[in-house]
Amino acid sequence: MAHFAKISESNEVLQVVYMDDKDTENQDGVEIESEGQYHLEKHNHWPQHLWIKCSYRTRDGKHYENDGVTESSDQSKALRKNYAEAGGTYDAARDAFIPPKPFASWVLNATTCIYEPPVTYPDDGKYYVWNEDTTSWDELT
Repeated sequence: MAHFAKISESNEVLQVVYMDDKDTENQDGVEIESEGQYHLEKHNHWPQHLWIKCSYRTRDGKHYENDGVTESSDQSKALRKNYAEAGGTYDAARDAFIPPKPFASWVLNATTCIYEPPVTYPDDGKYYVWNEDTTSWDELT
């Protein structure tokens, strides 16, 4: 099953759709992104260049197995840094999907294309929530 992000002219991810593999394959059964883009343009009346393939098994620049925890032995399957999500963006220069920025103080990690807090999450086994007003982690009690 192939997944494609529908993006705006300003590269905002508007939605993510999935489609049958047969709609993305050429006559030899090889999956080709442009085949899926053509199919989506034809049936959704949205320009072909604004459909970008994504992988729901890719995050932080790594590809994961079906369990979502185990890194795949074939990292060539990692596609565009992260799975696309509505409200996020597609960065053509990085060829990467970037999720929405969760807080103003968080900074984009250029390697993973994920926003990270300016303060590391505490590693003491307790649970915390981000406090944007103090730019710190508050313990949940």
